[in-house]
Amino acid sequence: MNDANAIPPAIPPQIPGVPRHCPSPPLGEAPGEQAPLAGFVEILEAVLRQPRRVMYQLRQQSQGRLVAALLLIALACSLIYGLVVGTFSLGDQLWVAPVKIAGGLFVSALICLPSLYIFSCLSGSRARLVEVFGLLAGLLALMTVLLIGFAPVAWVFSQSTESVTAMGGLHLIFWLISTYFGLRFLHQGFAHFNGTSESGLKVWILIFLLVMVQMTTALRPIIGKSDRFWPATKMFFLSHWAECLKQ
Repeated sequence: MNDANAIPPAIPPQIPGVPRHCPSPPLGEAPGEQAPLAGFVEILEAVLRQPRRVMYQLRQQSQGRLVAALLLIALACSLIYGLVVGTFSLGDQLWVAPVKIAGGLFVSALICLPSLYIFSCLSGSRARLVEVFGLLAGLLALMTVLLIGFAPVAWVFSQSTESVTAMGGLHLIFWLISTYFGLRFLHQGFAHFNGTSESGLKVWILIFLLVMVQMTTALRPIIGKSDRFWPATKMFFLSHWAECLKQ
């Protein structure tokens, strides 16, 4: 005979499951995202702190001024960082390095723009060409702003070492870090532009990285001294790096 007053066995508490990933709200729903951007300082702070606000403004009819401002920020920051790079060798490199770094960066972006737009269309994104160009401008702006943050460290090493290979490796590390965050901005932008596939964007990222590293070889030397503005011979970037390591 069962005891009616028997205490039921204790049921262990359920372990909460791992919460599913919640998609971010559409652009413009968060407070402050619809506020227009005015002035270079506000745009610069938005790129660093409120990237969704920049992405929202890139989808508006007046995005032309924002794109132009992002390009000017990227140009100014790349020239300043190039000046720091030029302090390693001094002389003509004080103007050659800024020109080569800024020019190589913008030419690389221009070369890769058509493929970026094509891959965005193949991924299902509804972004227009001007919006894709705006995301690319935001990538360049964020990259170069981060390079400015590394500029004091680069200057200290440029004044305390004479190894071109060591300085080249240091600048390459700074460039990779800056490029990572710039590409993250681009990836977030395409996620908000209704892209259904990321395979095309991943292919484009690989193309963009290859073009940029090859551009550094095509415009060599950027750090060391040379009697010529353009290199006399053509070379693949891996062969150039291997040659530098032998020195």
